[in-house]
Amino acid sequence: MKDFTLEVHGGHSYDQTGAISEPIYLSATFRHPGFGQSTGYDYGRVANPTRNALERSIALLEKGGRSWALSSGMAAINLVMILLDSGDHVLLSEDLYGGTVRLANEIYGHYGVEFEYIDTTNLDLVRRKMRPNTRMIFIETPSNPMMHISDIEALSGIAHEKDALLVVDNTFLSPHFQKPLTLGADIVVHSGTKYICGHNDVIAGFLVVKDGESSLAERIELLVKSEGPNLSSMDAWLMLRSLKTLGLRVERQAGNALAIAEWLRTQPQVTQVYYPGLPSHPGFALQQKQATGNGGMISFKVTSPELAKATLGRLKLIAFAESLGGVESLLTYPIAQTHAEMPRELIARTGLDDTLLRLSVGIEDVEDLKEDLLQAMQG
Repeated sequence: MKDFTLEVHGGHSYDQTGAISEPIYLSATFRHPGFGQSTGYDYGRVANPTRNALERSIALLEKGGRSWALSSGMAAINLVMILLDSGDHVLLSEDLYGGTVRLANEIYGHYGVEFEYIDTTNLDLVRRKMRPNTRMIFIETPSNPMMHISDIEALSGIAHEKDALLVVDNTFLSPHFQKPLTLGADIVVHSGTKYICGHNDVIAGFLVVKDGESSLAERIELLVKSEGPNLSSMDAWLMLRSLKTLGLRVERQAGNALAIAEWLRTQPQVTQVYYPGLPSHPGFALQQKQATGNGGMISFKVTSPELAKATLGRLKLIAFAESLGGVESLLTYPIAQTHAEMPRELIARTGLDDTLLRLSVGIEDVEDLKEDLLQAMQG
């Protein structure tokens, strides 16, 4: 099945009632027919039919063998970090969500894991930085918020030469536009709160692996069962509802984003536009090769920090808010919000500064969005 069909039907299996909408199983525990007999369910932390339907759908969309629906995107990334041992070395994209950096440095760094942040678009640099104890490469592509594009297939080859894992945070594009597992990645993570949900009303995360029968999948299953970061059945049902319109939403958002990115380049208050769908973007050719769409995220710089802050306060339609991926357009000030706790030296290397704004483009009329941005920037 193609993506639009998978998004609607996915892992849904009809019960005896023929219900079109997946039932919500609000049960913490399940009755066994008899001793030594099971329906396949026993305790809700281990498995729930509603959550399982969502997990099947995400695995199918990502072309993976197994997925786990979790309580947040950070819960998914935490499961990745738990796979590491003291003494392990990890390479990460230097342009990265601030919460990932905080988890790595402030939590797992204390357990003896060494994290090194580099430009993962530079393959020669990645090769030089690999060590005998490098166990993982962790990337975002496009990256947050500078929209760097890393070569998933090439990086998977570099990782696998050294028996390391390649982990890809696919939040910015969603599985509708990019499928890292088909390019050699071992693990994909999502903040499902973003595009997969799309309505700014559920906090969720996903982790997907290529081989559902592998030792890696078995290890993650043990961790999930033991630590209990699972998504609730009600939230799983809401995510199944949202998934049905994923393709429609992200296709519309990407179309709006391209139009706004092209328009922003003509505005005198804007000094730089970062959008991988623009032919002028340095990663444009690679983006077209490894993804089927460019997403709805744009970062852009204005002429001064004062203008950036004033723009946020003058918005009327677009909301000044954190997060991204919803049907409503949101404008974020990364240096004070999503990346406020990033090490200053790391921020200096990426080009993120106090003139940068990050726009999550929604599904509104694109002319209305331009009009709001224009009046907010002009004052």
